[in-house]
Amino acid sequence: MADAPPADPAGDPHTAPHWPTAALVTIDTQVDVLDRGALAVPGTSAVLPEVISLVEAFRSAGRPIVHVVRLYPADAGDVDRVRRSLVASGAAVLRPGTPGAELAPGLVPAGFRLDPGVLLAGAAQPIGPDEVVVYKPRWGAFYRTPLAEHLAARGVDTVVVAGCNFPNCPRTTLYEASERDYRVVLAADATSGLSEQGRAEVAAIGVVVVDAAAVRAALR
Repeated sequence: MADAPPADPAGDPHTAPHWPTAALVTIDTQVDVLDRGALAVPGTSAVLPEVISLVEAFRSAGRPIVHVVRLYPADAGDVDRVRRSLVASGAAVLRPGTPGAELAPGLVPAGFRLDPGVLLAGAAQPIGPDEVVVYKPRWGAFYRTPLAEHLAARGVDTVVVAGCNFPNCPRTTLYEASERDYRVVLAADATSGLSEQGRAEVAAIGVVVVDAAAVRAALR
């Protein structure tokens, strides 16, 4: 007998978002991954306006925001294996302290700069009221980061994910969040690299896939 199709996650009481206790997690939306960047990821510049719109909406709603970033130190000592040779060869991609490692323009207040010392030590760097940056050493935003503790301290049970390159870091983060029993939302038009297959696969594990406009409307 064939498996029954999964229920709509948005209509299931166990997976439907709780917007008053939601947080936004942006993934790797940094200068180097934008068009013409040192590690350009197709489509990331195109979705940036929607990512910014979500940041502004969460700020207006007084809800937590966590910007998760990748940093590749020049010695390549703590870099994922698939990029370790690239970084060890001298490629300055997402290198701490360089303009390319900074968050994309419009995501954070003008003049804000990442503090590599704070981030690489595993701490959250504050930006503004309930808005921080966290460094992740690998694909998922929960792996070797303070993210889970940060969200728990704020009573968050719903995570909205947006940002750079769905097949890698956003996808891994969605699975990690699901494993930790968060209610999980993917902002589809605010995430680069999303395919119809990827959309269907994460919906099958209970991720609510909606456009940024629906998220903004739910926060009002």
